[in-house]
Amino acid sequence: RHPSFIALREDKRPANVVREVSARLRASEKATAAPSYESMGLRLTSPDRIVFPGDDLTKGDLANYYATVAPMLMVDLARRPMTLIRCPQGRSKNCFFQKHDSGTMGAHVLHVPVTESKGEVQDYLFVEEPIGALECVQMNTIEFHGWGSRIDPLEKPDRLVMDLDPDFGLDFETVKKAALRLRGLLADLGLVTFALVSGGKGIHVVAPLDQSADWPAVKSFAERFSRAIAEAEPDLFTANIRKNQRTGRIFLDWLRNQRGATAVMPYSARAREGAPVAAPIAWEELDGLKAANCWTIRDAAELVERASSVLLKDWGEGRRVG
Repeated sequence: RHPSFIALREDKRPANVVREVSARLRASEKATAAPSYESMGLRLTSPDRIVFPGDDLTKGDLANYYATVAPMLMVDLARRPMTLIRCPQGRSKNCFFQKHDSGTMGAHVLHVPVTESKGEVQDYLFVEEPIGALECVQMNTIEFHGWGSRIDPLEKPDRLVMDLDPDFGLDFETVKKAALRLRGLLADLGLVTFALVSGGKGIHVVAPLDQSADWPAVKSFAERFSRAIAEAEPDLFTANIRKNQRTGRIFLDWLRNQRGATAVMPYSARAREGAPVAAPIAWEELDGLKAANCWTIRDAAELVERASSVLLKDWGEGRRVG
């Protein structure tokens, strides 16, 4: 329809009327091609220690990667309860998960009290600023995983994550086919979705939510949806967590969508050979993609450039429905 003039708004000053810009585009504009952890005020111990054996990548390299992508990482990570994967001896030795603070994290790594299933209250970790994420790297964090909700409101998820976890040896073309199938099925239910390559073998299909539904409702939907698809298309999908049930199929990991569960954050590095990262992609790019681990921490400048591209500038900013 053609626009028509009705009246001038009296509740806003002309100087305050500006073009709307998505949070992700603002983040990509803040990121620069070559910042360093020093320029962000981080004091890093053992910067020359090898973190990725065989790839000649150090703790300093990892910190500089996160310094570069921090504005984009924080779009999803900020104010979200998180679980860290820490690897004090490098990615191939004695890595462990951490979701509570043992008193050793930095001043910008914050706490939110969470009542757990047995009624016990525990302080979970979260960050608000890039320096908080870098302080986690100083404490040998490689990976950042986050809840499906922010700390406020904690009980109302803001994202649904369907993790496509392929059976060992299943080719990536099949995973891409499955992701597109999932996109179409969720679209039929009114959900706008976005694709994230995991940095491993799979793809995450992410749907923003409007925080109107609580954890039990989101978990119930994710489980019922996954089981219905697995029953209808058993040659491609399974909703059974047991690995012996995945032969030649893709596990629809609906368990990411329950209270306390986490999923890897966009732009998180992975503690795997080659130092791959989880990276947002546009659906239009999927056809030409060769693997889910095609970007690494060496590609920070490219990831910054991609984030401000036409294809990705509104990634994750779709219409949010419950």
